[in-house]
Amino acid sequence: MSIASAMRRRTAEPAVARQPNEIDLMRVTRTLQQRERYRYVTPSVVSVVDGYLVRSPCCSRNVDPEGGEIDVALLTWDEARGEWSLSRRDHEAQCWIEDGRFARLGELLMRLNADPARQFWQ
Repeated sequence: MSIASAMRRRTAEPAVARQPNEIDLMRVTRTLQQRERYRYVTPSVVSVVDGYLVRSPCCSRNVDPEGGEIDVALLTWDEARGEWSLSRRDHEAQCWIEDGRFARLGELLMRLNADPARQFWQ
């Protein structure tokens, strides 16, 4: 096979999804241990299409009076734009609200961990 035909074959193959992956899943999980709010509970991070879903026990009982696990954040990778989107859950409206877009996962995680307005960790 010539180099030219190999290059044509490579460009014809579908792109492989970059997210989710095991390395970033571990990175998100490990980084959440350094958050500022509700440090005494252990959130869970699960892979979803194009990213990760963060769930945590509801310690404040504002959302779930029983203290059950609630959705906290949705982290999604937009391949076309080459950026991350961070969304928070509006539990009353039962929908996701985009909180920001970030060029790097680390920047997104810093925002999520700080949560100065207490929009994520309720």
